[in-house]
Amino acid sequence: MKLINQVWAFFVSVRLAIFTLCFIAATSVIGTIIPQGKPHDFYVDNFGAKTAMFLQILDIPTMYSSWWFYGLLGVLSINLIICSLDRFPGVWHIINADNLAIPLENIKKMRSYRQWRFPSEGGNSLHLHKSLAACGWPCETKPLGENSLSFCQKGRWSRVGVYIVHTSILLIFAGALVGHFFGFKGSVMIPELRSTEKIFTEPGSLQVELGFTVRCNSFGLEFYDNGMPKEYKSSLTILENGKEILNKTIKVNDPLTHRGITFYQSSYQGHQEFLVEITKTATSESRQFSLPFQQQISWEEQKLRFGIINAEAAGQRALRAKIWFKSDDDPAITEWLNNNENISLKSSGKVYSVRVKQLYSTGLQVAKDPGVWIVYLGCGLLLLGLYMAFFLSHKRIWLYQQVTDSGILVSLAGSSNKNKPAFVQIFKRIEDCIDQSIGHHKSEST
Repeated sequence: MKLINQVWAFFVSVRLAIFTLCFIAATSVIGTIIPQGKPHDFYVDNFGAKTAMFLQILDIPTMYSSWWFYGLLGVLSINLIICSLDRFPGVWHIINADNLAIPLENIKKMRSYRQWRFPSEGGNSLHLHKSLAACGWPCETKPLGENSLSFCQKGRWSRVGVYIVHTSILLIFAGALVGHFFGFKGSVMIPELRSTEKIFTEPGSLQVELGFTVRCNSFGLEFYDNGMPKEYKSSLTILENGKEILNKTIKVNDPLTHRGITFYQSSYQGHQEFLVEITKTATSESRQFSLPFQQQISWEEQKLRFGIINAEAAGQRALRAKIWFKSDDDPAITEWLNNNENISLKSSGKVYSVRVKQLYSTGLQVAKDPGVWIVYLGCGLLLLGLYMAFFLSHKRIWLYQQVTDSGILVSLAGSSNKNKPAFVQIFKRIEDCIDQSIGHHKSEST
């Protein structure tokens, strides 16, 4: 029993909470300064072999998923739970206390206190609790013979604000754990016109089956005048059992989500391969081909052969391409055209609209986090709890009216568990309400 009490006293300590929070904050700074999830060679090159080995021993490169970081969060969680269990019953008792059962001598001991004494013909008690209600402080009144005791309060539930904060932190931790163990983060590169049913997680490059197919229909890329990328976006289609379920064009900060899995536009990669779209003008018959650089391909139904025989590029970006185009036994045609530009070519008496575009792969960040709604709920409760804990207070007012031989004695007292200076102003306004109610009597403040 003594051991249990010692363990309880250890985890109920506020010092333990402060120490744990400070240690988590300090280690989080380290985790921010030292890049996370890099290969071992990265740390050797940047910090030296010995320091890199030391970092690996302490799991600094994967700090936020290390055993000791989870241990710190566990200690903080246990501390919050035990602190709440230890202190909440007392707070609940205050919230639900019968404040009309307060010993009358305690009223005079309160810091905020005012008393009026005035004669009254007939010795009848005034109904000043009605004045309090008119001033925004509705009361409950308890008769005490000829005397009466009234009580009113505001913000009693503000006392649970700190426990809402405790609960919210635990929910955020729980949501993070659910996301870590039941979710994943990964990436995938999908070339245009191609699809995938799996992605690879980071770190570890483990293969994860999505349970559906993602197809990249097209990739669009815009550049500034200096050649820097301005905007890039991907047209994606979700397919299940061969049927199209969802189509969306995504770009940075505008992802696609399906079955709890979110696809973010993150990067792209240019290829030495081209997409060639040929449309027969007379019949509007069209077909798109994926064409490797300097290789010939055929459209048998139209008896066409074509290929990209040359290209001009700036880095990995193709600026324009030279197409070789031949129909039936007619002489071949060669023509330069800008990237993603349409031109008309005439061969064997037929007119074809030809568009050539460099092939790109879209780079997608893929994430599944089933605990995110738990985290959102925790964050919402955290804001509510902080507001209640710091901006609200439990304010209580007692009004005691006593009939004496010489007249009526009115005692007003109040207390607040927080923000005492603001409560002084509130108490002053309540005094003014009482003054106005008994202003037709000759009063004497004591």
